[in-house]
Amino acid sequence: MNKPQDHAFLGVTASLTGRRWVGPSVQEDRAAEAMGQATNLPPALCRTLARRGVPSQEAALFLAPTLRDLLPDPRSLRDMEKAAARFLQAVAGRERIAIFADYDVDGGASAALLIVWLRQMGLRATLYIPDRIDEGYGPNEPAMAELAAAHDLIVCVDCGTLSHGPIAAAVGADVIVLDHHLGGETLPDALAVVNPNRQDESGDLAHLCAAGVVFLMLVEANRQLRDAGTAGPDLMAMLDLVALATVADVAPLVGVNRAFVRQGLTVMARRARVGLTALADVAGLDAAPTSYHLGFLLGPRVNAGGRIGKADLGARLLATDDPAEARDLADMLDQLNTDRRAVEQAVRDVAIAQAKARGTDGPLAWAAGDGWHPGVVGIVAARLKEATNRPAIVIGFEDGVGKGSGRSVSGIDLGAAIQRLASEGLLLKGGGHKMAAGLSVAQDKLEPAMARLAELLDKQGAGTLGPADLRLDGILMPGAATVDLVTLLDDAGPFGAGAPAPRFAFPDCQILFAKQVGENHLKISFGDGLGARVDSICFGAMDGPLGPALLHHNGTRFHLAGRIEVHVWQGRQSVQLRLEDAAPAH
Repeated sequence: MNKPQDHAFLGVTASLTGRRWVGPSVQEDRAAEAMGQATNLPPALCRTLARRGVPSQEAALFLAPTLRDLLPDPRSLRDMEKAAARFLQAVAGRERIAIFADYDVDGGASAALLIVWLRQMGLRATLYIPDRIDEGYGPNEPAMAELAAAHDLIVCVDCGTLSHGPIAAAVGADVIVLDHHLGGETLPDALAVVNPNRQDESGDLAHLCAAGVVFLMLVEANRQLRDAGTAGPDLMAMLDLVALATVADVAPLVGVNRAFVRQGLTVMARRARVGLTALADVAGLDAAPTSYHLGFLLGPRVNAGGRIGKADLGARLLATDDPAEARDLADMLDQLNTDRRAVEQAVRDVAIAQAKARGTDGPLAWAAGDGWHPGVVGIVAARLKEATNRPAIVIGFEDGVGKGSGRSVSGIDLGAAIQRLASEGLLLKGGGHKMAAGLSVAQDKLEPAMARLAELLDKQGAGTLGPADLRLDGILMPGAATVDLVTLLDDAGPFGAGAPAPRFAFPDCQILFAKQVGENHLKISFGDGLGARVDSICFGAMDGPLGPALLHHNGTRFHLAGRIEVHVWQGRQSVQLRLEDAAPAH
């Protein structure tokens, strides 16, 4: 991995948001130049690919990711053959199947994959999603015992890896776990535990979300059916569900995940799944979907049921084949999402103020409060992480027990630290993965637990993080920012976790127009004095120093940094800069 150059890009050591700008390394510049000569691809695209570490000879494959090239052999995961064989045995014997799923998008999409596949095979499954407040995350003993009494097979999706007691309580039924959360030293006594993050796995597929694991199980099931002379359901038509889960669960967009999302977006654009079509319509999505839409328009609405409504609404929406039911569920989820925003805002304001009063220079930013809705603590933790560039934990207490959620920053494994706390007895329970974790804690253990967590994270270097550097892929002049260039850059996508969209600096620009829009956003137009003009939007700019400085620029010229995108207005396409940062050009 090339280290970024030590000196600040364009000399920006402290931008208006306090960040140092870091450009491509010398090695990346050389690799981009060599790629341009070998492939004739545009310089901006070559710089983007070089930044991702893509060699010239692999550029064409990288720009067109397909499952044919990238799909791993499902049997490379432990217990996979056994899980698929037992699943097919239940199908052949018309057994009673229950699906126990987590209440987020990944759990809902995972459940929907199984429900849709089974429906096409002529079977109906029982869907069980625990209530976030009454039951909490993952299988619990009463629910598993009840399901086992009425079913022959229980499939746990996006949960179950740490559920030793609840799985033991499923007497009389076989249990299959299809999960991706970090495994412990021992596995529950299930018939099969398929999880790329088991401790005895290689970790080569650790980037998969649960829906990716479920999809691989269905690939293996179809293969076993084919070997027996029978055709299984069309799995390619289900990639829209895998794409939604991959992006919404913030799984890194690397390896097969790129193909899942790229091909899943193509499937979604056909509007064949009535639930996603209804959801896109209530969300006002009137263009071909992108990974941005999955993460910020559709994902939050699917999640809203599990956060502050009825836990199974999202999974039911994704699985339904009834257009009328889809419209009703989409309307309910859209309203719940609006309600969720209001609840989140109230908690967020108090949590951020509390964390800042406590101090955010240490290795951990955290906040806790009585009555904070457990459905929004994860989103608030994400906002706190963004505000502090520190791993963040937010906990809501009810009757002396706190339910909390955490989000991490790159390079800091929060899930492992939370699991360590649980093993040391400081938490009632806890688990997760590198970038996100959940926990339950008794009120009297809160302070010692957070102190110990800070200590563990400090050992990983979380205490030495400054403001996050802004990594840039190079310079772009306003005249070169064209719709064609954005289209070419999109071929290096999809963009998201682990694969940030290319970000460019426009140097020494003149602000031609600036206006505050809405409550806290800023719209500007800028140019370089050579005739080209680019429009730009900066969301939330007026909440910090960035917006006021640009709004009241008094003729000052600025370096402007952000991501270019296509903006459509009244059928006309133009380039827009989604502005993230700026620095005076002196």
